[in-house]
Amino acid sequence: MRTGEWASDDSRCKRNGSCCFLKRTQGGERERMQYRKDRDGNEISILGYGCMRFTKKGNEIDLDKAERELMRAIRGGVNYLDTAYVYAGSEEAVGKILAKNGCRKEINLATKLPHYLIRSVAGAEKRFQEELTRLQTDYIDYYLMHMLNDVKTWEHLAALGIQDWIEEKLANGQIRHIGFSYHGNTENFKALLDSYQWDFCQIQYNYLDEHSQAGREGLIYACQKGIPVIIMEPLRGGRLVNRLPKEAKALIEESERFATPAELAFRWLWDQPQVTCVLSGMNSMDMVEENLRIADKAQAGELREQDRQLIERVRTEINRNMKVGCTGCGYCMPCPKKVDIPMAFHCYNVKYTEGGRSGAWEYVQSTAMRRETSSASQCVGCGRCEQLCPQRIPIREKLKEAARELETPKYRAIKWAVHRFRIY
Repeated sequence: MRTGEWASDDSRCKRNGSCCFLKRTQGGERERMQYRKDRDGNEISILGYGCMRFTKKGNEIDLDKAERELMRAIRGGVNYLDTAYVYAGSEEAVGKILAKNGCRKEINLATKLPHYLIRSVAGAEKRFQEELTRLQTDYIDYYLMHMLNDVKTWEHLAALGIQDWIEEKLANGQIRHIGFSYHGNTENFKALLDSYQWDFCQIQYNYLDEHSQAGREGLIYACQKGIPVIIMEPLRGGRLVNRLPKEAKALIEESERFATPAELAFRWLWDQPQVTCVLSGMNSMDMVEENLRIADKAQAGELREQDRQLIERVRTEINRNMKVGCTGCGYCMPCPKKVDIPMAFHCYNVKYTEGGRSGAWEYVQSTAMRRETSSASQCVGCGRCEQLCPQRIPIREKLKEAARELETPKYRAIKWAVHRFRIY
């Protein structure tokens, strides 16, 4: 950090086995950030800054506002920033803010290669150099293959020579750690983890997605392989704060342990030692201050049985309008026709439990933007899945419903374009 940002009373400490970073604020009070380590022993703040949702002023990012919020988080000990090539204006904004404040070297900077936009190693190199220019840096600390959702896509990239390109970047220091971000099922996630010597990964995970996408099983598997896990969508795009059913809000308000819905969601994540860092797309000073406050308190293994019961009750209220009683166990998989059955039901449920367009884009990401599509409409009604389902769900019937609801003309157009132009 730049000299003069804080008073000199800075120190590191150990608290219940967690690494903490203490800073003296201007008002004299102490604020605390905790850290968890990657596989090389580098300390990553448990709260990371997701840079996709900076406030816009017209069509451009409000740079002054973004700077105030981002620098407040950095002063609070946040040292992991996440952006991507396709987040409009984000890389440029982050680059300008870090350069202006002279703190690039104190930050773990993560961005992503849009592999779905490249056709060759030369294309990857071109995008990468654009990112370095935007970010005003000559290296990326944590570089991700963006939305790498199945092994077939990774094998295709490897055939292009992307692994040799990555190894070259790792050797010359332009990339410090290589990973991937993921939207897909547990089986594919585990296969991807086994397909390469990854340094880290990033998954969508929260108390609603405990058994969907990579899920808890995927999280544990990554931990067993020594791979740090970065969490995105901890609040499900704000759903677990702003669009909770009133009954769920009331349950949280009545609790003595959690001041806000955000605190419940974050502390559920940080209770799990397998979680390395939780990204939050903070775009107000109130959000920054609240998240720093929560990160100060959270400890791995701190949740009590009554806390877990509260989360179950909140989850029940959220899921009251579910269309399919699928638990995401995956016993129905693999489907002979490659249908991602748990994902189809997850997105179908999300549409009705969260309303609006919720679930639609997740369905596109998870079933259409893959080398081998996994749409519900691929079901041929063989019935194998129903023989294996412990919940006795009429899967064939429900897949037809999900296809009618989710595979809209827009979905079909995107799916056609993805495979016509090989955007996967």
